[in-house]
Amino acid sequence: MENIKKLVDNQQDFFQSGESLDYSFRKNQLKALKRMLKNNEQKIYQALKDDLNKSEHETLTTELGFLYAEIDFAVKHLKDWMESEKADAPITHKGTNNYIYKEPYGVTLVIAPWNYPLQLAIGPAIGAIAAGNTVVLKPSEFTQSTSSLLAEMIGDTFDHSFFTVVEGAKEASQQLLEQHFDYIFFTGSSAVGKIVMQQASKHLTPVTLELGGKSPAIIDKDVNIDLAAKRIVWGKFTNAGQTCVAPDYLYVHEKVKPKLLKAMKKHIKALYSKKPLLNDDYTRIVHKQHFNRLQAFLSDGEIVYGGSVDEEKLSIEPTILDNITWDHSIMQEEIFGPLLPMLTFTELDDVISKLKHMDKPLALYYFGEKEKSQQSILKNVSFGGGCINDTLYHLANPHLPFGGVGNSGIGVYHGKYGFNTFSHNKSVLKQTTRFDLPLRYPGSKIAHSLVKKIMK
Repeated sequence: MENIKKLVDNQQDFFQSGESLDYSFRKNQLKALKRMLKNNEQKIYQALKDDLNKSEHETLTTELGFLYAEIDFAVKHLKDWMESEKADAPITHKGTNNYIYKEPYGVTLVIAPWNYPLQLAIGPAIGAIAAGNTVVLKPSEFTQSTSSLLAEMIGDTFDHSFFTVVEGAKEASQQLLEQHFDYIFFTGSSAVGKIVMQQASKHLTPVTLELGGKSPAIIDKDVNIDLAAKRIVWGKFTNAGQTCVAPDYLYVHEKVKPKLLKAMKKHIKALYSKKPLLNDDYTRIVHKQHFNRLQAFLSDGEIVYGGSVDEEKLSIEPTILDNITWDHSIMQEEIFGPLLPMLTFTELDDVISKLKHMDKPLALYYFGEKEKSQQSILKNVSFGGGCINDTLYHLANPHLPFGGVGNSGIGVYHGKYGFNTFSHNKSVLKQTTRFDLPLRYPGSKIAHSLVKKIMK
């Protein structure tokens, strides 16, 4: 505890020095971050292989490639983001100039999860660094190889008073949360998110919570079946389903259900082989407790594809479950694994009505060609973000904000939205001294009459 307090105090001293406010400093730190990742690519591939059995392709496309793109985008636009914004003023403020300055919060804490242990650790830090903050990063203890590598890389690249890593289990997170940070960014479960928010409230520390929920994929009767099946299979079974925005379950129109199921089976075989448990590139489940939790869901409904497990490898096949109802245990919580339950519908309005009465999901995916149906979903159902006729891909656009709503999270990031998340909007009015409007001062009947005309 004493060491952690000293670490936070050192970062406060560094921030108060003003060094991180400079544009050149921020840009150079972002470039150093990219060099760090580039120089350690092979170690990163190996760490993620050790922790989750991720293939190099999956690591490149879902972890490293994402970070390279985010860093490049931030470096390219940083100067513009840092510029103060000119604001308009009403007639009562004649003679003033009004500005919004982007001010860093100070010392920030980033708590990262295990499912994308590199991307979801470094991604928020990009926004924090771009905005001029210092960063304390707490990676997940469940992906120890990546956690240790992060500590090593960041320790070798950055001054610990500016950017550092604290490793450890739950106790380390608890000790960090007892410190007075200026901003906290957490990615993980809703249950832990509530604890983070409660701890942050003791210091009135602002938070971003990137959580999760049961994200639906709705497949309507006018869908492009083969393309929808391919994109659903990719979105669901990437990282063995351990993705916060993976399609959690399918809502399939009864007219296309048999064809969709047939097409999904074809694409699972094409992407993950006929025997995924023997595929050296198929991601495993993170630990035994999570494996056991997922395995218990296999007794729900009817397995129509997959279902095999390898307990020693902590691996579960891509699995599709049918004859599922809302009463099944798999529908009571976020799955976060390679199990895909299917529900059937006949009227889209019934789906909308059901979703409106559930917790707001982090993502939603609608597959169908009719603009009217697409707009009906977008207008009537609240969710963090999503896609029409695709899955997951909205995450990779740095021009779009990413974040949840309600139970699925608070706040957004990526691109400029990450910079804004870690920046305080400081309002400044610059008043003229060439004249002084008498409207605000009491005691003048003429001034009072003018105010009534202007403000009523």
